[in-house]
Amino acid sequence: MTLQRWEQIKAKIFQWNSLDDIPPFTEIEILRILDTLEQESIEADKDSLAILYSMLIFYRLKRNVTDDHLQKQIEGWKQETEQPIIKEMQSLHHYLSVYNEFVAIDWLQYQLRETDFDPVKLRKSKGLLKEIGQIEPLKMEQTASNSKIGKAYHQLFNQIEQIEDIAEGMVYALEQRKSTKDIQPYNEAVEQLRYFITLFYDALPEVMKEEVSADPLEELNQMVGLEDVKQYINQYYHYLKYQQQRKEAGFQMNDEQGLHMVITGNPGTGKTTIARLLATIYHRLGILKTDQVVEVNRSQLVGSFMGQSEENTLNYVKKALGGVLFIDEAYNLKREDQPGNDYGQAVIDTLVSSMTSYEYAEQFVVILAGYPEEMEHFLWANQGLRSRFPEGNLIKLPDFNDEELLQIGEDTALQNDYFFTEKARNRFLSLIEKARVDDSFGNARTVKDLVLQVIFHIGANHHMTFDGDWIKHMRITEGDITDLDDQQDTSVPMNTLEQLIGLRQVKEEVKKLSSFVRVQQKRKSLDLPSVPIQLHSVFSGNPGTGKTTVAKLFAQILKQCGLLKRGHLVIASRSDLVAGYVGQTAGKTKNKIRQALGGVLFIDEAYSLYRGERDFGKEAIDTLVDEMTKHNENLVVILAGYKDEMEQFIASNPGLESRFKKYFHFQDYTEDELLEMVRYHVISYQYQLDEEVLPFLRECFSDRVIAGNGRFIVNLINEAIQYQALRMDMDIEDRKQLQCLTKKDFELAWQSIRRTK
Repeated sequence: MTLQRWEQIKAKIFQWNSLDDIPPFTEIEILRILDTLEQESIEADKDSLAILYSMLIFYRLKRNVTDDHLQKQIEGWKQETEQPIIKEMQSLHHYLSVYNEFVAIDWLQYQLRETDFDPVKLRKSKGLLKEIGQIEPLKMEQTASNSKIGKAYHQLFNQIEQIEDIAEGMVYALEQRKSTKDIQPYNEAVEQLRYFITLFYDALPEVMKEEVSADPLEELNQMVGLEDVKQYINQYYHYLKYQQQRKEAGFQMNDEQGLHMVITGNPGTGKTTIARLLATIYHRLGILKTDQVVEVNRSQLVGSFMGQSEENTLNYVKKALGGVLFIDEAYNLKREDQPGNDYGQAVIDTLVSSMTSYEYAEQFVVILAGYPEEMEHFLWANQGLRSRFPEGNLIKLPDFNDEELLQIGEDTALQNDYFFTEKARNRFLSLIEKARVDDSFGNARTVKDLVLQVIFHIGANHHMTFDGDWIKHMRITEGDITDLDDQQDTSVPMNTLEQLIGLRQVKEEVKKLSSFVRVQQKRKSLDLPSVPIQLHSVFSGNPGTGKTTVAKLFAQILKQCGLLKRGHLVIASRSDLVAGYVGQTAGKTKNKIRQALGGVLFIDEAYSLYRGERDFGKEAIDTLVDEMTKHNENLVVILAGYKDEMEQFIASNPGLESRFKKYFHFQDYTEDELLEMVRYHVISYQYQLDEEVLPFLRECFSDRVIAGNGRFIVNLINEAIQYQALRMDMDIEDRKQLQCLTKKDFELAWQSIRRTK
């Protein structure tokens, strides 16, 4: 922070001189300013620091943080500053606590009535004195008495003293059985106390008051993003209010727009929040008796036997009368792939009947919610239900953009007494991007989870030794997020690839491709034109030549290059993509692709997908081609199989041929490479080879072509180890004998496997 920048900040700091005004900086901005002053060892004057800390306390009180250690930060400056705002701030915490104590008491219960018997009057009077006895110790003599709130505070406690004298006189008279007919001064004192409580509340800073707003749209307007939705609901609210006013004036509306709503949006976009807001709007306008929202889903409505679904649905309709019935993921009520004994349709029929029946119609509102595509398909497939929801009563909630998600993340951190540094805020965006790989991204919900993961990581790796430097225990640094982002995979995939036996040409191709990706990503970051990256590949070769292993490393390399968000590998075969019935293959293929988004989809023996024009595999191929275009750089597909079959397969489909440009051929391993594999696996299991083993294996490898390659070697060693165990005496304790594998062990293993051609 430059000296000029600090002077600009100071000028703004001293603009704040009233508790009725919002500070010129947000809470997060204040924390970052204090953090920068500490990190850069900038000497700040006491007045500036005291006001900054006062601003922080102000915001924390606004968030109902009452047990605040920050109060102690400005106690020492009490005599060292002439800033009036600081003295007011010192008293504000106390004022709020006192007000909460006063409003928690039902003072009306202590008023006396002419018809009360003397024992009742005595009990009420003593009860009032007991309440006063608990309130009086709260009085603080030294307050900012010249302020509006200070004057209201002293008026309140002066009234407490007066009412105490009157109540004591009433108790004395009742205990002495004297005349108590004149109860008016006592009741007037109680009523006057309630009046002074109201004055005290009115004197509190406006932003500290928690009055329920007469405008139900305030909560909506405070939500992050959703600008189009806010505009629509504002218009909808004023439309409903306008129609209500017309009715009160004597006008009629025969063709009213229905109140039932459909809210669509991806996870975490606020569907439930909007539903509750609509319930509040309907209630405030007098359309519904309550703002109650009864939330249900398929599991609560659909029964397991005939008649149970109708009963369940009707019971929830009755619970929702006067309010809102909110059905989340409503499309699950009727699933196309369910067998004939699914009772979801019974729920829909009962719901439609209730919405239109004489008994329940217009007594409750139905709000359906779910993912956009699924909800659209569901409603059009159920015309009886669709007709009950006007076209205008469809609210589509958009996904949050990056800036909105960052704001949600910062708000979540702040609610948990943490804040992001500027660098950490920018780094946190990378966590969001890696989580947002498909339509299942949870938006606000996922961002909150990510913030809590960061907080957990900090707590698990730091020790709490509070030395007065409280800000370091609130700070989330770039390093905290980087550590969390990198902790799942500390390996270097390129090094691991280099350590693989053989595969020289494949390694060179992967290196070339990864270098190309890195350069293009760098050019993109510098706003230079980048060459389109085409990474969909064909891996050809015999079994056991390392195709799956290289695919996994390839995915990790692309993640490190910054191209893939997750860098995971999803392995699939024909059975994972192709279904046995018409119309099911596309859904099955899409589900597998969704699992692979942000990583690599590896389809083994891919040529088996196509077995003719009438085969369901053709639908899988068409879906695959379409999804590859749709998800672009968010998905890499690798097709694997025998070389000749793969060439024929790719050539048979123009869509595949145009999308797969990279070909990697995995050669069979040579004799030397196979022997190197044997040595590698034997050492990894901490065994040793007898001197006759390698010559024997070299002779075997030279006489035959090994089918299975590396996979065959692993099986061979496992078999040899088992034959070694068979010849071992169970009581043997000689370490060398337990580790030694002999020629005989491998001869028996070779005969057992006989995987040659």
